[in-house]
This record gives sequence, structure tokens and C-alpha cells, in this order.
Amino acid sequence: MRIILATVVACLYGVGMYLLLQRVLTRVVIGLALLGHGANLLLLLSGGQRGAAPILSGIPRSGSGFADPLPQALVLTAIVISFGVVSFLLVLSYRSWVLTANDEVEDDVEDRRIARHEPRTDFTFRGADEPLSTHQDPSE
Repeated sequence: MRIILATVVACLYGVGMYLLLQRVLTRVVIGLALLGHGANLLLLLSGGQRGAAPILSGIPRSGSGFADPLPQALVLTAIVISFGVVSFLLVLSYRSWVLTANDEVEDDVEDRRIARHEPRTDFTFRGADEPLSTHQDPSE
């Protein structure tokens, strides 16, 4: 059973990462949700035997008398965080759709320049002894 669940986790991560690298915002949101579900399943798999009570009463049998509650706490935290991130991305994608009537993310001008391997010409280089701030001292 663990091999099947590990395969499901790998498939969720693979499909989620593939969708996350797309240029359409709805695919990015779905990919991030799939990555969150894969992380939750992976955390539950790390919890040990399924169906064990959190605290076993009486004399402990083989091993300790307690089940590890950390994976359940981590899954609850991951669910809340992934819900917040997915809802935030849905709001951003809706806003992008309202403004541009398009769901695809366009290239940035800087990305196009880097793709053409052109040097940047809109700034000047400073020497090592010059200050990093752009504020000019009036006494100079």
C-alpha cells in the first residue's frame, strides 16, 4: 500500500510541477494545489501506521505507547497555508483577467533582452569606492 501511495505522491508532484511551469494562470493555480495535496499525502505517509490511536492506554506494547502527532499537525498547517496561497493566486488571476481579458502571462521586457543575450545599456557602472545610494550630497 505504501508503494501505491508513494507513486501517487510522485505523480501529484510531477503533474503539479508541470502545471506550475505553464504560462496560463489557471494552470499555475491548479499546479500549486496539486503540489499542496502531494505534500499533505507525503506528510501523512511519514506518520507511520495508519489507524493507530494517538495515545494507547495501558501497558505499552512493542515500541512506545504514543503515536507521533507531528505529521497530523504538519498536515493541518500545510492545508491552511495552501488554502491561503491558492485563494490569493485566484484573486490575482481574476484581477489579471479583469484588467487584460487574458489568462496568459506575458514576457517581461527584461526577459526578452536576456533571451537575446543583449547587454544592458540603461545604467552606468559605479566604482567600488562610490556610495550605493542614488542620493546626491548637495555639498559635492
